[in-house]
Amino acid sequence: MSAPRHVIFGTGAIGLATLDALHRRGESVRLVNRSGRAAVPVDVEVVAGDARDPQFTAEAARGAAVVYQTLAPPYPEWTAQFPALQAGVLAAAEANGARLVSMENVYMYGRPDGRILTEETDYNAHTKKGRLRGDMARTLLAAHHSGRVEVAIGRASDYFGPRGGAQSNLGDRLFPAALNGSAATVLGNPDQPHSYTYIPDIGEGLAILGEHPDAPGETWHLPNDPDTRTTRQLVEMVFTKAGHSRGRMRRIPRLLIGAIGMVSPVMRELVEMQYQFDEPFVVDSKKIARLGATPTPLDTALFHTLMSYR
Repeated sequence: MSAPRHVIFGTGAIGLATLDALHRRGESVRLVNRSGRAAVPVDVEVVAGDARDPQFTAEAARGAAVVYQTLAPPYPEWTAQFPALQAGVLAAAEANGARLVSMENVYMYGRPDGRILTEETDYNAHTKKGRLRGDMARTLLAAHHSGRVEVAIGRASDYFGPRGGAQSNLGDRLFPAALNGSAATVLGNPDQPHSYTYIPDIGEGLAILGEHPDAPGETWHLPNDPDTRTTRQLVEMVFTKAGHSRGRMRRIPRLLIGAIGMVSPVMRELVEMQYQFDEPFVVDSKKIARLGATPTPLDTALFHTLMSYR
């Protein structure tokens, strides 16, 4: 069997959405995670190993033309694990002469302070996770500009969609509630406009970054609906699609998040990121349309996500 052209590190929602996008193109793909198991067709190869080990990652990506970094450690382990995971995937791409496509979020920009976030927005993070993200992005772009490896970076805002699960603010706390008519739970102020990125659009965007000749050396915001809605509006849309006359929603207050964080490491790590939901948080993604990536209409994206939960 010939080596696959595409190797994806990570089998979470983003990794699997990227697999879907590549399969639509008829591409051969290998997945890499820690366990060697994933919810994929039986003919998809899944390799087990520690992505922090550059010797392992170089071998796992042998023969690849494009390597995708979609790994993300648990929130409480970002500082300890994330730079080493990225370094391992970077080493894999460099060892094989492959393009590296890296999935990021927008934490490095810090507070919007009334600005719309674009790819040109300065890194001004005031959180430890945002500063870490900024440092990691600089490392990748430095590797590209030094000629070590081709790098293209895709950035998404908070995501939603099939397989979004508990990691999504519009995930397990919303769609099951809409289906059974109970109250959805949301973080932050639901009446602020907030950009959300549809998971299949993230996968499609990353696949485009892996194939387009103009992608390397730059950062690209993955497609968002340009008509940014509030979280409350999105909740109402989902409840309507589920057959209810109105949405039911309860908000988790910031103080309660802090109190839960006293005993929950994950909630403790969420506290510093709540600024994203306290003011308008709008992420512009017009640039990537130049490469042919466009967002799925919001009505369609919410409907398909709801059906995935049904």
